Amino acid sequence: QSAEHLRHDKPTMPVRLDIKKKLSATSERVKSVDIHPNETWALSALYSGNVMIWDYESGTCVKSFEVSELPVRCAKFIARKHWFVSASDDMRLRIYNYNTMEKVREIEQAHADYIRCVEVHPTLPYFVSSSDDMTVKLWNYDSPGGGGLECIQYYEGHTHYVMQAKFNPKDTNTFASASLDRTIKVWGLNSPTPHYTLEGHERGVNCIDYYPSGDKPYILSGADDRTVKVWDYQTKSVVHTLDGHTHNVCAVLFHPKLPMIASASEDGTVRIWQSTTYRAETTLNYGMERAWALAATASANKLAIGYDEGTVVIELGSDEPVASMDGSGKIVWAKNNEIQTTNVRGLAADVGEGERLPLIPRDLGTCELYPQSLKHNCNGRFVSVCGDGEFIIYTAQALRNKAFGSALDFVWSGSETGDYAIRESISRIKVFRNFKESKTIKPATASAEGLFGGQLIGVKGSDDAVLFYDWESGVFVKKIDVCPTEVYWSDAGNLVLLACKDGAYVLSYDPATTAQAIHQGAYSQEEGIENAFDLLYEIPDTITSGRWVGDCFLYCTQKGRLNYSVGGKIQTLVHLDTSSSGATQHTILGYYRENVYLMDKSLNVVCYAVMLAVLQYQTAVMRGDFDAANELLQEIPESEYTTVARFLESQGFKEEALTVTTDVDHKFDLAIELNQVDVAHALMAEIPEEDLETTDTMAKWKKISDTALKSNDFDLCEAAALASDDYSGLLLMYSATGNLEGMEALAHKAEAGGMTNVAFVSFLLTGQVEKCADLLISTKRLPEAAFFARTFLPSRVQDIVTLWKEDLTKISTSAAQALAAPLENKDHFPDFDIALQVEKMFLAQRDVSSGAGIPAADYLTAKDDLDLNLIELIKARAAAVEESVPEVLVQEEKAVDVQEQEQEVVNEAAVADVADVCESAVEEEEDNSAQIAELAAQEEARRLQAEAQAQAQAQ
Repeated sequence: QSAEHLRHDKPTMPVRLDIKKKLSATSERVKSVDIHPNETWALSALYSGNVMIWDYESGTCVKSFEVSELPVRCAKFIARKHWFVSASDDMRLRIYNYNTMEKVREIEQAHADYIRCVEVHPTLPYFVSSSDDMTVKLWNYDSPGGGGLECIQYYEGHTHYVMQAKFNPKDTNTFASASLDRTIKVWGLNSPTPHYTLEGHERGVNCIDYYPSGDKPYILSGADDRTVKVWDYQTKSVVHTLDGHTHNVCAVLFHPKLPMIASASEDGTVRIWQSTTYRAETTLNYGMERAWALAATASANKLAIGYDEGTVVIELGSDEPVASMDGSGKIVWAKNNEIQTTNVRGLAADVGEGERLPLIPRDLGTCELYPQSLKHNCNGRFVSVCGDGEFIIYTAQALRNKAFGSALDFVWSGSETGDYAIRESISRIKVFRNFKESKTIKPATASAEGLFGGQLIGVKGSDDAVLFYDWESGVFVKKIDVCPTEVYWSDAGNLVLLACKDGAYVLSYDPATTAQAIHQGAYSQEEGIENAFDLLYEIPDTITSGRWVGDCFLYCTQKGRLNYSVGGKIQTLVHLDTSSSGATQHTILGYYRENVYLMDKSLNVVCYAVMLAVLQYQTAVMRGDFDAANELLQEIPESEYTTVARFLESQGFKEEALTVTTDVDHKFDLAIELNQVDVAHALMAEIPEEDLETTDTMAKWKKISDTALKSNDFDLCEAAALASDDYSGLLLMYSATGNLEGMEALAHKAEAGGMTNVAFVSFLLTGQVEKCADLLISTKRLPEAAFFARTFLPSRVQDIVTLWKEDLTKISTSAAQALAAPLENKDHFPDFDIALQVEKMFLAQRDVSSGAGIPAADYLTAKDDLDLNLIELIKARAAAVEESVPEVLVQEEKAVDVQEQEQEVVNEAAVADVADVCESAVEEEEDNSAQIAELAAQEEARRLQAEAQAQAQAQ
């Protein structure tokens, strides 16, 4: 007998779907639910009059709308407009923008009684509403008239409440309606009368749904007679009746993604049925009283349920794509029970990275079971389809049945063409060779809960460990105490990655050691084979899918990154699209001709370039084999050199990276890090003229300046600082090196460039106090200018205080009048006349030493003069002269003539001293302001003495 014939004689196993609760939100009674096709949102219409939007991934309420004071019986998304439409017992239809929460449409008295249902057209700007007034209406929500919402058709024919209406996905110009008059009527959009009526329920019909694909002309209905019926609307007959509920059936649906029928009842249960065999698979009861509504979407394997006490969203099975790719670029995937194939060969060159490939799928046939996993064998000749507790092996080209059987898990060998293993039970593993059973393995664990293929058979134990067995002999090789979700073997079979929930472990495997130990019997039934595995490194990422390419592992993370690991060093290739919860949407299919291919949950395929030569080069570097790496570098296109250089940099080989990289910015950064400032300076000459003034260029000059300063290359430091307008750096360098000429030039540059702080310090250090005062005045810092002038330029205090008063008068007249000035308030300015004298002396000394300054080498001898208080010094000298005046007066009374002679001598001596002092000041540049002050004080004392003598003579 043929395999196909035998297959039909076997009983069908139940569909094994893991059901996970994603959301359980408590609220008032939920009369309607809907799932957004793009967002992770569930829409709930409440009997309290509110509408809620829930995020079923995070479990939070996204939005809440107070729609009506009466119950809202239905609400549906209009996703393409970012709206939802609601129907309530106040007979009104309302449309809201769920982003802005604005009510964009409303119509009063849409029906003459409670509105039970609204159903949105899949493509046109229409929706239908059904009501207790026994009518159905068609509405245009983009109508130019009627406030944007207009009734364009009216359907009559039912004789009781119309509970629900549904559009036919196969022919969207028709829809069906369910009524408590026990009938289902099918209508055309343009005709007010029904095309035909389906009768068969014994009591009122509450709900209906169409089969989502076009291959079966089926309508599903649920009624108060507690049954669910499947109708063929072409023959107008009942195909099957589903029993089991103990109360009214309120909602039914064909799941658009899974071969499932769901029904919700007032008995508080939701029943899941297989849509092909109509067998009851499971019954759900979440203890939230009566179940009123159901919703699903084709974009996810979710099911939303509305209860008396809230909303529940569940996940049926995995939403990962069921697909496999062989080494030649051929992809096979399952879409429900349909198997399709396509080929990516030659497509990657025609699209950009990350763009959807224009695949042309070809139907291979229909699988007899619901596929939950699909996998090619090692050479791509065969493909296994697993699901419903069974497996079927097909030829990959024509989908001819090769073998089948019952199994909890199925895996392929990593080397032999026809070798595979199945997990028959929790205590028995069967191994097949060339499609014939060869041996049975009884794992050394309490319960075998999973199976992994590859170089060895991996058995997931109940004790959070994985046990490896040899394919050929069935010998126990090693137990590793981690609990992997998936095991990935390299093509060479010498590397294995164990992907766990919180990380991954990469181990090396020695096939020769294992083969020798098995041949010699040198193994233990409890410990396995010693030194078969060695831990190489860990990867701190949660891996969702992966693929070995040589010794490099490509993988997707849970957070949506496409990474690869070489020797434990992780590189990120690209950030992938994620869901609203941040979870990855892609699965790695395989690697083909320098590209890695990924598939999202909607079976869209994208690719990213990953050059094999680059991966091999990186692997050689990690091994320390630089001779091989240099040879491989010749095979790498120059366009990938920067990628190679960044890898070398990450490994600490910065000098090698500098020689390899072709990216100017990268080369510049490496040169700076390596203190090769000449290389960085040379790169600046390659900058285009239009980029010379950009922020990036200025930042590079600043880096060169800082690096040159550290290397004591003051010429380059100064040139780079000037090129980048780094006035602060120039101030530091000029002041540290005593560069008076540079400081004077800097002062003017900074002033012109608006760097007033730098300009002020530069003017002050070069003694240009007039410029400092002018700078403070020009920047409206008048109080600071007044205090600065009191210290350094007393001759300008009066003028600056006058300006200060004028400016302050604009704010407070009394405050301005309180300011003191030297001319009006002399008692507030002690020693002001002496300060004026000191100013003249300071300016005279500055003019004498202009352009020269004091050498930095003379700091130790000149530093004490910096702290001299010239005003106090002059006052002290004047006091000493005054003490000597009485003695002089007595002597002059005795001999007037002698006093006159002494006066002349004194005057001549004073003049001579002054001349000598001036001549000395010119000849000796190192004389400082303190010495000049002392000479001036002496001159003043002699002048006072001469005046005193003259007065005494006159008396």
